[in-house]
Amino acid sequence: MSTLDPGILEDIKTLSRLPAVTNILEVICRTTGMGFAAVARVTENKWVACVVRDEIQFGLEPGGELQLETTICNEIRQDHRLVVIDHVAKDEHFSKHHTPAMYGFQSYISVPIILKDGSFFGTLCSIDPNPAALNNQKIIGMFTLFAELIAFHLNAVEKLELAEAKLEEEMQTAELREQFIAILGHDLRNPVGAVSNGAQMLRRMPLESKALKLAGIIEDASYRMIKLIDNVLDFARGRMGSGIGLNLKQDQDIGQTLEQVITEMRMLKPDRVIQTAFSLDHPVNCDAARIAQLFSNLLSNALSYGKADAPVLISAQSNKDKFSLAVVNSGSKIPEASMERLFQPFSRGEVEPDKQGLGLGLYISAEIARAHGGSLSVSSDDRQTSFVLEFPSAC
Repeated sequence: MSTLDPGILEDIKTLSRLPAVTNILEVICRTTGMGFAAVARVTENKWVACVVRDEIQFGLEPGGELQLETTICNEIRQDHRLVVIDHVAKDEHFSKHHTPAMYGFQSYISVPIILKDGSFFGTLCSIDPNPAALNNQKIIGMFTLFAELIAFHLNAVEKLELAEAKLEEEMQTAELREQFIAILGHDLRNPVGAVSNGAQMLRRMPLESKALKLAGIIEDASYRMIKLIDNVLDFARGRMGSGIGLNLKQDQDIGQTLEQVITEMRMLKPDRVIQTAFSLDHPVNCDAARIAQLFSNLLSNALSYGKADAPVLISAQSNKDKFSLAVVNSGSKIPEASMERLFQPFSRGEVEPDKQGLGLGLYISAEIARAHGGSLSVSSDDRQTSFVLEFPSAC
């Protein structure tokens, strides 16, 4: 057995672990009265016994081989048809066949085992030195059913092995994700934060205009990096199953949250005009930090994609039933094909091929809206593009 192909050795091991196969061979011997039954793995050049029940001292054990050309199973492998012989001496076709004479049997039955993909695995076979009544519907039906059952078990084992391999791969991937999130959350965020703080300090110093401009560029870039890290962290957490986490608090002063984001954006884009119209008559139950993150994504996009000489319009309303926020910028219409993928992750390359970024901002924003029990929608025409957030005030 040591010289067998590893694949055949694995087949022997698989079948030996299936109690149903051993039981099948026992039932065959008891029902037919035959003394030898086996499941054989039959390839283009091998006949190997995988599981054996031997009550006549035929001499084969699991892993034992017969020369393929000396077996009737070789013919079955070629045409996939079962062979049934009640009495070799009286059989017109097999009375002079070399196989019965070589192995000394008078009764024989062998049924092909065909796997789900249509491939030939081997045979379920039985022999005995004495004649047996085999060529009838009851025995042939039993063998056919048992062959199909063995094929079913083999397919099930293969699926289970694939599922286990996939589970192992997923577990390894999950571990890598956790390490990735840890790196993003600490090892990258901290140095980027230091760069941002350093740029802010430089801008407060009495520097030349070129140096101040350079400090502004550094601060702007570090802000985009921090935003990108936050988006990737949220995406990774969401895909790991925890989703967008919220820290809901009642009676949030949402106006203050929005004004803070606008102030930060005005510092980063001092040459752009941002106009606001707030009517916040009712406090809102929400996660203020998450709303700030969503609003920052929308406002940043509006400033990046909108016309540089046109203002970005921000309107917000709240009442006892609903909170709504709209961010509107002038500019070209978003193509219909792009609109369909706008809130899907990693769609930036398809939506705006010439823009940098991972395309996670709008996806994260939509998830934040959904977590608040609301929605984020978009409309766009030749004049302007408008993003609207809505969710219940008491979500």
